[in-house]
Amino acid sequence: MLLTLLVVVTIAIVRMRNLFGVIVLAGVYSFLMASVLIVYDAVDVAMTEAAVGAGVSTVLLLAALHLTKTMEYPQPRPAAIPLLVAVGVGAALVWATYDLPAFGLAETPINQHVVPYYLQNSLKETMVGNLVAAILADYRGFDTLGETTVVFTAGIGVLLLLKGRIPTRAGSRTPPRDGGTA
Repeated sequence: MLLTLLVVVTIAIVRMRNLFGVIVLAGVYSFLMASVLIVYDAVDVAMTEAAVGAGVSTVLLLAALHLTKTMEYPQPRPAAIPLLVAVGVGAALVWATYDLPAFGLAETPINQHVVPYYLQNSLKETMVGNLVAAILADYRGFDTLGETTVVFTAGIGVLLLLKGRIPTRAGSRTPPRDGGTA
């Protein structure tokens, strides 16, 4: 059901020409994706998707929309080539999944090598009782720091771009930049 809703929302995003509606539907898509991740027991990733995908991204996009026009102009030509590329990439991704092992299968390489190591050694190496927190903060600490840095830098970049677009009141005079008198 969730995957069907994801497809429906994706089609609605592609068909919509009102940018406000696209932003709202993108937030809905992020919440649906977070729900899918919860079904797969990836609660930490689901919380990140909900916070960044639906929360921060929606707010930043709405702020950018405030400074732009709200309607997308119709395309002057049909988009057959991008559609063919998207369908081709989608078909390649689906084809690539046939080589993956079944979901939850105990004989997969990750369950034979990495998982037993974490289960046996994480408590004595990290002194953290929660295995997920130990993996994210200790074993993958630099990766988590890098992801946080990327999101923070993107947010600062958007804020700097938006800061340069502050409209002034009609008739008001802005102070000169060189410190002189106007």
